[in-house]
Amino acid sequence: MYEMLLTQYSGKFLGPIAKLLGYLMNGIYLAWDKLFNVQNIGLCIITFTVIIYVCLLPLTIKQQKFTRLNQIMQPELKKIQDKYRGRKDSASQAAMQEETQAIYDKYGVSPTGSCLQLVIQIPILWSLYRVIYNVPAYVPSIKAKFTDAVNAIMSTDGYAAKLTTILDNHKISGLKPDFTGTTEDSANYIIDILYKLSSKGWDALRESFSGIADVLDKMYASIQTFNTFLGINISESPLNLIKTGYSDGTYLVIFLAILVPVLSALTQLLNIKLTQVNTVNTADAMSNQMKTMTYIMPIFSFIMVFSLPVGVGIYWIAGACIRTVLQLLINVRLNKIDFDKIVEANKEKAAAKAKKRKERRGVYENQIRNSASMSTKKIVAKTSNSSNGSTKGSESNTYINNARPGSLASKANMVSDFNNNKERNVTPPKSENNGKKKKKK
Repeated sequence: MYEMLLTQYSGKFLGPIAKLLGYLMNGIYLAWDKLFNVQNIGLCIITFTVIIYVCLLPLTIKQQKFTRLNQIMQPELKKIQDKYRGRKDSASQAAMQEETQAIYDKYGVSPTGSCLQLVIQIPILWSLYRVIYNVPAYVPSIKAKFTDAVNAIMSTDGYAAKLTTILDNHKISGLKPDFTGTTEDSANYIIDILYKLSSKGWDALRESFSGIADVLDKMYASIQTFNTFLGINISESPLNLIKTGYSDGTYLVIFLAILVPVLSALTQLLNIKLTQVNTVNTADAMSNQMKTMTYIMPIFSFIMVFSLPVGVGIYWIAGACIRTVLQLLINVRLNKIDFDKIVEANKEKAAAKAKKRKERRGVYENQIRNSASMSTKKIVAKTSNSSNGSTKGSESNTYINNARPGSLASKANMVSDFNNNKERNVTPPKSENNGKKKKKK
């Protein structure tokens, strides 16, 4: 029995998120299997989507509160923009930024508040794409289902050449296996092939490996159980399904493949419309951007879902439907909120914060002023004493030269010299006058 550890996406950011989502998906899969005896990745994706958006509900409410408050404060922001329009100097830009931040503080909102939910959802979406595109690599319960088929194929002589021939006739997008590597690598490639092979490819596989046809039939039935949702393979893109359906003449598959991107676009449009019910119609740039996004996002969703696996389309459709239901509940709640009271409360909080900042700034400035003043006084006093001493010394020396021996000026000069020498811990030299005195004595 070969150990199978399918290669996962190795990205340092999305890779760990994809692994985490895989474990969550595995738990949901086991819960469905144990509680309802249902094994289906499509239902797991829908359940996963419900869990994600319920967890994001507090953030969604906060974001929509921000949107409403942002529209209320737009006139004040516009006044600031008009005030500093055309002024590109650093002082004006700094003042404009400070006044703008003061407005945000007054209304209690963050400039990046509306981006947070999008920042959270994008990594989840792209990591989920990795999981859906290669479910066995991330969901251990699904990976275990391939064990018997992989062991049987690798026990067949010439399996590598047979699988290469099948892939040449039934190409799988993005898959170029190399069976010259390790046993583990070969096992991983076989799982990729079995998971993504079309129905015609499975017919060719049974013919090439007729000795293990019963094992392959069991594996195919298992894949159809967990990887098919409403009759279509969730690991294939709608575009590939349309091509396959056209060549096979299965027009129901074509209809369902087209329905996925159409439903994705329509549900996105409905959700955006419901979200805009809570917005105030204004003539500002933000309002115009929101009107533009009303149609850009559904069109973007329609185009992207065509090329991505159906599972990603299921996630987008389920997400839009769940957001629509939650939005109806949010609208009821927001309509009961008195935003004027919120604004007043935020203004009081902002005023209190500004007062504390001002007080702290005042204390800090007083400390600096006092420190500077004390330092200056010390320096002035020191300088004054030093200058006075030198002046006196200079004056005394000049006076000594002109003083008469034994006079009062001469005695005062002797005291001054003694004090100056004492501060320097230097023995005062004998003055010329003293020498003269001693000689007289």
